Amino acid sequence: MHKVIYDTDPGVDDAMALLFLHRHPEIDLIGITTVFGNASVETTTRNALFLKREWEIPAPVAKGASVTIDAARAEREWPAMVHGDNGLGNIEVPHTIDLPLDPRPAHRFIIDTVRANPGEVRLVAVGRMTNLAMALKEDPEIAGLVKDVVVMGGNFYVPGNVSPVAEANIHGDPEAADIVMTAPWKVVVIGLDVTSITTMSRSYLGAMAARGDAAVKLLDGLSQHYIDFYSHAVEDGMMVHDSCAAVYVVAPALFTTITGAVRVVCGGIADGQTVIKPDGRRFPPGDWDGLPSQIVATGIESQRVIDLIRDTMLRA
Repeated sequence: MHKVIYDTDPGVDDAMALLFLHRHPEIDLIGITTVFGNASVETTTRNALFLKREWEIPAPVAKGASVTIDAARAEREWPAMVHGDNGLGNIEVPHTIDLPLDPRPAHRFIIDTVRANPGEVRLVAVGRMTNLAMALKEDPEIAGLVKDVVVMGGNFYVPGNVSPVAEANIHGDPEAADIVMTAPWKVVVIGLDVTSITTMSRSYLGAMAARGDAAVKLLDGLSQHYIDFYSHAVEDGMMVHDSCAAVYVVAPALFTTITGAVRVVCGGIADGQTVIKPDGRRFPPGDWDGLPSQIVATGIESQRVIDLIRDTMLRA
């Protein structure tokens, strides 16, 4: 069993990945930590509690960061055009959910859970990296106790989605992302190189919902606004960004990867750009030297990933 803490900002594609993590038989979802990004942290936390209730997920929810690790960064508008005004595709969601939160802030929950399960916890982070960076700053030793960190974010050999060079999760808190990428733990980066070519059609999702239970029908409903948004890039479907990271946990063989030190540009016109120095390539001395070699996904068996998501969702 893979012990997973899911760090997330629900978010439509976050919701799909959450249901995958909850239902896959080889995953033990031991915690959900929230962060601002697709909406305010108050909204993303409410959404996490809503999905926990609707999908009967036993894992505790801990509320996380509401601002970037560098508090001087100005916040941008929430991406309501992508995820809806409420973060879940504008479906009806109560303003409050009568479920308790874990009393600890998300970064402390991560620290305590990792220390209680040394060498076992996999952090699946599909939003801004702020909670992880805060955990590292408070307790740097956890880097040696985490099994690995699987990140949905970044782009290396394809364009960005919020600027020509930057992906949204990294662009939202570049300083935090650079802290995470350069820490002495194993990071797997599942970025736009693979997620932007892994799409699920409206009809495929609809067929899942027709066969599935109430949880899959809810997922279908909250995804419609998101699919409408993607009409500029996908023919009647959506990119399943965050689910790709969740799939990597149980099926890494479906991905092609390279290794090397990864840095994040902080500031300027390339703010949020992720750059890898591939292992085996020689360059003059620079800012990638002496840093851990991380894993970056550059290829994916998209249809097999989509089919695995479907098969897992239909496990009621």
